[in-house]
Amino acid sequence: MTPNRETELLADVPDGLFIGGRWRPAQDGATFTVQDPSNGETIKTIASASVADGKAALDAAVDAFPAWAATPARERAELLRRAFDLLQERKEDFALLMTLEMGKPLAEARGEVGYGGEFLRWFSEEASRIQGRYGPNPEGTGRMIVSQHPVGPCYLITPWNFPLAMATRKIAPALAAGCTVVVKPAGLTPLTTLAFAKLLEDAGLPAGVVNVVTTTSSGPVSEEIIRDPRLRKLSFTGSTPVGQRLLEQAASGVLRTSMELGGNAPFVVFDDADLDKAVEGAIAAKFRNIGQACTAANRFIVHRAVADEFARRVTERVNGFGIGRGTEDGVTIGPLIDDRAVEKAAQLVEDAVGRGATLRTGGRAIDRPGTFYEPTVISDVPAGSDILREEIFGPVLAIIPFDDEDDAVRLANDTEYGLVSYVYTESLARGQRMIDRLETGMMGLNMGVVSNAAAPFGGWKFSGLGREGGAEGIHEYLQTKYTLTADPFA
Repeated sequence: MTPNRETELLADVPDGLFIGGRWRPAQDGATFTVQDPSNGETIKTIASASVADGKAALDAAVDAFPAWAATPARERAELLRRAFDLLQERKEDFALLMTLEMGKPLAEARGEVGYGGEFLRWFSEEASRIQGRYGPNPEGTGRMIVSQHPVGPCYLITPWNFPLAMATRKIAPALAAGCTVVVKPAGLTPLTTLAFAKLLEDAGLPAGVVNVVTTTSSGPVSEEIIRDPRLRKLSFTGSTPVGQRLLEQAASGVLRTSMELGGNAPFVVFDDADLDKAVEGAIAAKFRNIGQACTAANRFIVHRAVADEFARRVTERVNGFGIGRGTEDGVTIGPLIDDRAVEKAAQLVEDAVGRGATLRTGGRAIDRPGTFYEPTVISDVPAGSDILREEIFGPVLAIIPFDDEDDAVRLANDTEYGLVSYVYTESLARGQRMIDRLETGMMGLNMGVVSNAAAPFGGWKFSGLGREGGAEGIHEYLQTKYTLTADPFA
């Protein structure tokens, strides 16, 4: 990828706030910079919204809501479909933009464009399928009408690790349901959302239906919007502690909430597993997006009979990874998002090794520009290690041996989180038992990647509330009304 192409692409990304259908600077003129994590260089300076800007964005969403809610479902669907088509035309631009601001390898960024686009296509199809029901009440004294209505203006907070897919996964169902939105992307990776807002504008989005505020004052801006009585829905993807604070703020307005929070995914390998498939699944579940995914496998719980062989095979694969800037050919592992991510990975590995775990490969920050950490494999991780309790969010594969099925279930469920689990076994009966016994909202059975726009994404316990994607996703943006009418035949 040539420097000129990168420069041209970045120049095309808007640098202002998108409010009421207009691109404009922050009211106080504040800005902030976005860095390329592969080298630490500034790639763009953009507007930093104030509390007043956030209020203006909500004003625009509130003003646009009545007309958008009344827009026929087919028209809403057609707009989302046009957005999908435009994204396919611009897929290389979006892939490169994500690689520049987030660091993921270009091949993975292309995969995210495909995945993110599917939410536009899926919810364009769901928009006209919002259903109610009609029929007599049991007493025969009237007719019951149950109808669905858009919940109202929504505030959507997206994370930095999947800057396109997390935006489309929230925006698409909201628009399909007839809601208007204010979107606040993460300050580390805001450019993709700005480019996507421009794409929606090009697709014919009416003014005020989608508003984007980028800011370095996330707390004050978000709290002012959340506590505004005109807001009716909050959707957040990020850490559990932040989600808990937002839920407290949302409580005062009794907001509808969707929370996709932290994870601590177990990856269970039984002694009857196909190890070739298990290793392939492990590489995908752990190292996709450089390990920076809430669905990333965190604890590899492997039967003692195959633990050494599994560790040997994954170590061999990891030692063959290419490390570098995501735009370079052959790169598997790009930079972590920032210095704090590198420090966290290093501390977790040091703690586990200090307690007796075996370091098989990696285990160090890389001495080069950017925020790189070696892809790492550690085995025989002892109980009590921090890495078994905390979400790693980095390229570290930690192996814990187990002896029997009950032991595996106990280890897998020994966490406050419950987003996703992965199980490898050739036994159909055992697979069915694990579906029933593992306390997670999603599960990959002999599969290392589970995300799909047609499936309900979400977790149990401290991993969140609600579902995104699937037939369930649009209902997060709808509210139910029951009407009783007089019996027309009485």
